[in-house]
Amino acid sequence: MIKAFKYRIYPTQEEQLILAKQFGSARFVYNNALAFKKEIYEKEAKCIGKYDLVKRLVQLKQEYCWLAESDSQVLQQSIGYLDTAFKNFFTKKAGFPKFKNKHSNQAIHYPQRVKVNQESKRIYLPKVGWVKIVLHRPFEGKIKRVTISKVSSGKYYASFLCEIEDQTPKLLQNIEHVVGLDLGLIDVVVSSEGLITGNPRFIARAQANLSRKQQKLARKKKGSKKRNKARLLVAKAYEKVTASRCHFQHVLTKQLVSESQAIIVEDLAVKCMVKNRKLSKSISDVSWHSLLRKLEYKLAWEGKHLVKVDRFYASTKLCHSCGKKQEMALNQRIYSCTCGWQETRDMNAALNIRKKGIEKLKAGGYTVSARGGFCKTSLSLDLEAWPMKREASSFR
Repeated sequence: MIKAFKYRIYPTQEEQLILAKQFGSARFVYNNALAFKKEIYEKEAKCIGKYDLVKRLVQLKQEYCWLAESDSQVLQQSIGYLDTAFKNFFTKKAGFPKFKNKHSNQAIHYPQRVKVNQESKRIYLPKVGWVKIVLHRPFEGKIKRVTISKVSSGKYYASFLCEIEDQTPKLLQNIEHVVGLDLGLIDVVVSSEGLITGNPRFIARAQANLSRKQQKLARKKKGSKKRNKARLLVAKAYEKVTASRCHFQHVLTKQLVSESQAIIVEDLAVKCMVKNRKLSKSISDVSWHSLLRKLEYKLAWEGKHLVKVDRFYASTKLCHSCGKKQEMALNQRIYSCTCGWQETRDMNAALNIRKKGIEKLKAGGYTVSARGGFCKTSLSLDLEAWPMKREASSFR
C-alpha cells in the first residue's frame, strides 16, 4: 500500500535561497527539455526519449555552471515528470505539456537520500541541509519519494510518499450495510440513511473578503513591495477557503466510511457540467471530484467498496417504490408518484442509486444481506413510520 504524509517545514533565509535555486534549476531543465523535444520533432520528425534527455544533462551542466548547485537527482526527476506528461498526453489523459513559470506553485522531488530525525524534528535535504519540520503525526513505512513544495502564500511543505508492506486489506465479500449518496448543490450529500449535509458554500461566504483584497491588489503598482504584500494576502485568503473545504470533506468522508461497508455514487461528468456558465462556480465550490477521490482511497484502506452508477441512470425520475418513470422539473423538490410514494427529490434519488449499486455488487459476485439490500417489506408509504429517520447534520 502507498500512503502520502504531508508536513510543513520552516527553512531559514539561507535555506530558502538554496531551495529557490533548486526550484529554478528544475524548472529550467524541464522547459529546456520540452523545447529540445519540440525542436527535434519539428526538424527530424523524431521523438527524444527520457534516457537521451538525462544524458544531455551533462552537456547542460557544462554550458550552465549554476546547475551544479542543485542536486543531480532533482534535475533527473524533472525530466522524468516531463516524460510522464507526454505519456498522459498520448493516452489522452491530459493536454500537451506546457512550459512552467516561476509564478505558479513550485516543487522539487527527491527520490532518495532524505533523512528524518524525529527527536530533533529536522529533515535532511541534499544540497540544503537539516531543515526544521513539524511532525504533527508519525509517518509509516519506507520513504519512496519526498516532494518539497512552495505554495503561493509563501509556505513550504514536505510530502512523503511511503510504501507500507502487507497493509492492503482484501475487499469484503459479505456486505451488510450499503449506503447510496446523491450529490447536489443545495445539499452536497444526501444519503439513503437520512444524512443531509447542506452546502457550506465556502466561496460565497468568503466572496466579500476576497473581492476587497483583490481590489486592493489591483490598485498596487506592479513590481512594488506593497503589491507583493497584497498578493500574499489574496493567496492566504484563497488558501483558507481551500483548507475549510478540505476539512469539511475529510470529516464527512470519515463519517460515511466508518458507518458503511459499501457506498454507491453516481459517475458524474464534472468537466462537462462546469461548462454551464450559471452553475460552474457553484459546481467548482462543492468539488465533487475531490470528495469522491477521498471516499475512494479511504474505502480502499479498509477493504470496503465504492460503486459508481452510470451517469445516465435516471435516479431522480424513477419511483423508488414501483419503478415508474416520470419527468421532473428542476424546481420540483418533492417526488410524488401515482402509487402513493412521496419523498424529497434527493432522498428518492439516493434510494434509487443505492438499489442500482446493490444490483452491481451482486452481479460482481458479492453477497449483500437483507438489511443492506433492497427489501420491499421494509418500505412504508407513511413518512412518519419510515424506518430510517433523518438525522440533523452538524454541517447544516
